[in-house]
Amino acid sequence: MQPIEFQPIGLIHSGYKEKFGIPRQPGLVHSVGATLELLPPYGNRESVRGLEMASHIWLLFLFSECVDKGWSPTVRPPRLGGNQRIGVFATRSPFRPNPIGLSPVRLDGIRFEGDRVLLDISGADLLDQTPVFDIKPYLPYSDRIDSATFELAERIELLDLPVRFSEQAEQICNRYERRRQEPLRHQIEELLRCDPRPAYQKKQADRIYGIRLHDLNIRWSIDADQIRVLDILPHVD
Repeated sequence: MQPIEFQPIGLIHSGYKEKFGIPRQPGLVHSVGATLELLPPYGNRESVRGLEMASHIWLLFLFSECVDKGWSPTVRPPRLGGNQRIGVFATRSPFRPNPIGLSPVRLDGIRFEGDRVLLDISGADLLDQTPVFDIKPYLPYSDRIDSATFELAERIELLDLPVRFSEQAEQICNRYERRRQEPLRHQIEELLRCDPRPAYQKKQADRIYGIRLHDLNIRWSIDADQIRVLDILPHVD
């Protein structure tokens, strides 16, 4: 077959500025909102007429950070500790023959600002500036299959640990929430309970990690008893 070209219909604007720290699946972190901006000529009122009737939508998107990284027939899923290989088509790895992702997200609203069409969404697992290829309404009667199973991932795995903030981190959260109207503390708690650590590092209790959220760098660590947010600093390019 001849190669098939797709034109992005929109771009994601989100607080996830780098790949590390993004939830591994959609729907795990609801407090970090995102916006899908439709691009010309797709960004017009007619193209989204009736979409407001959907509570959730499917987004078909490009794993833009993986385009030039190639693929392998087998990958090491984090759920298996990063040691056991299974077929790429039995996983949701971004390193695929065609680096295409599919995520169901909540549609919180549609805004029109001049010539711009903006879809506010939540529950997204999408990097800032991710190109989106298509939007489809989520149909509960057909898209939800109650009898579906997948032995590798039968349930959500979240850390059931208290998240403790240093005094500095508490102060930054309070100031940020007043200034930006973002529930920063809750966002950080949701993200860290998803445990973004690589599987091979999860036994290193003294290791310090960093994630970027919005325009902030957040340093944190995890041990057997707690998740500690050590400090929050402005991001500097």
